[in-house]
Amino acid sequence: MIITRSPLRITLGGGGTDLPSHYREHGGFVAAAAIDKYVYITLHRTFEQELIVKYSRMERVHRAAELEHPLLREALLALGHDAPALEITSMADIPAGTGLGSSGSFTTALLQALHALDGRRVDPQSLAEQACRIEIDVLGQPVGKQDPYAAAFGGLNAFHIARDGSVTVEPLRIPSATLYDLEDNLVLFFTGFSRSAPSILAEQDRQSRTGEPGIADHLRRVREIGEGQVRALQSGDVDTFGDLLREHWDLKRNRSSGMSNPRIDEWHDLGMRCGARGGKLVGAGGGGLLLFYVVDKTRIRREMAKAGLPEVRFRFELRGTQVVSQP
Repeated sequence: MIITRSPLRITLGGGGTDLPSHYREHGGFVAAAAIDKYVYITLHRTFEQELIVKYSRMERVHRAAELEHPLLREALLALGHDAPALEITSMADIPAGTGLGSSGSFTTALLQALHALDGRRVDPQSLAEQACRIEIDVLGQPVGKQDPYAAAFGGLNAFHIARDGSVTVEPLRIPSATLYDLEDNLVLFFTGFSRSAPSILAEQDRQSRTGEPGIADHLRRVREIGEGQVRALQSGDVDTFGDLLREHWDLKRNRSSGMSNPRIDEWHDLGMRCGARGGKLVGAGGGGLLLFYVVDKTRIRREMAKAGLPEVRFRFELRGTQVVSQP
């Protein structure tokens, strides 16, 4: 049996500029951190001439082309496994729809497992690009490039996206003391709302493609904030990072009514009253996890628990997609 895992991620800044509809005109920039929550893929050969896949449901088919799950289908076809005698199972520490980039983690973990099955080694850049090709080019999903890259590389990185779609990965050189402060003082709370990132990002994608007034300037400012957050962290200025986190959310929330709702606004404001320097929804918006930067965490944990929002404790994960078990 082959077992692979890919880390989930939190976006630190620049989210939304990694969609093709934006970066093909203006380039993109996203900073993200992998965390110690994972998507797992198990894969093993069977004696039955059929393909069995298990995720939130189960499918049994004779050919990969018959699969309903689009990522499973296209990953198998891309690597030449149309009629394999295989059983594939996926599991995750955090459910999909929470803003942690689960589809990118799923696809990179699946591709890594298939490469391992074929006895191939694959570097993180190639793995991320294969996943992007499947999600963006083949399936046409309105998703960005950051998720497969964050999963494949692990660690804390800035992703510079050229207009031709090529990605340069810049590991963030953050002083050790600042990195520890950042890890200790970022807290996540689950809102209870799950959402489909493609459905939310599709609206931004439409706005960018049709040249809706203000969207390019909005995303340019999002990029500037993300670049400012990276400079602040690399210079050890975590207070400025927190301030920019708040500015990013204000900008994002004001752009579209679908980014938030009254309950999320209430919880965000509660976190700010509890001493957070900044906070935002992780991912595309609309639900999922609230991220805050706060030094004194006692009060915010108590008040969020009273409001019914469980905390998701995490640490940074410096390793990317990997094979954790192989015969």
